[in-house]
Amino acid sequence: MTAGRHRPRNESPYPTRLLAPAMQGYPEVCVLRLGHRPGRDNRMTTHVGLTARALGADRVVIAGDASKSRATIEDITTRFGGPFEVELSGAWRPLIREWPGVVVHLTMYGERIQDAEEGIRDRHGTEPLLVVVGSQKVPFDVYEASDYNVGVTNQPHSEVAGLAVFLDRLFEGAELDREWAGADRRVVPRATGKEVVPVEEDGDGRGALDGDAGDAPADGDGS
Repeated sequence: MTAGRHRPRNESPYPTRLLAPAMQGYPEVCVLRLGHRPGRDNRMTTHVGLTARALGADRVVIAGDASKSRATIEDITTRFGGPFEVELSGAWRPLIREWPGVVVHLTMYGERIQDAEEGIRDRHGTEPLLVVVGSQKVPFDVYEASDYNVGVTNQPHSEVAGLAVFLDRLFEGAELDREWAGADRRVVPRATGKEVVPVEEDGDGRGALDGDAGDAPADGDGS
């Protein structure tokens, strides 16, 4: 655990305007995506957002011009349910500095996730959690400003893979049973084939089979 953040908890008014509705039973989890390069990183940034949404986070904040990724993530949320929020921001340092809970930076150079996860989980029981994932080289002040620098395997890997493992460890699998609100379709689990059905207005989530109800974009970037 780093020693970079020693301010008293919950004193700053800055994040209270930004806290999103959290997954039922948990304080908020927000994913901050750093280093987005327009054009080059569209697909990976989209996958970061979709992974955050699917595995229990409540919103993603993308630092940079990622309007294409935002549009794809919002479209998936509209079709397959939420709540989940997407924000674009050029001022990510204040978000880290003024975050009212625990800040975790995912990096292959960090302490092992299996050594840090219990302490993080305990803190998240009462505090909102900001998870920072990078793209290109992350500024060193992010390491210093984070409460935890955490590595998944300490081997080179995708930030999407690291985020997925971290969120699953954080929620201990509970995110896999999350309920989705406002969806207009749902996937019916099958051992073979695929089945997508419309969600009926009466809320039972069942309707006539609609094989063309819509898959997520195959390439993940909305193109």
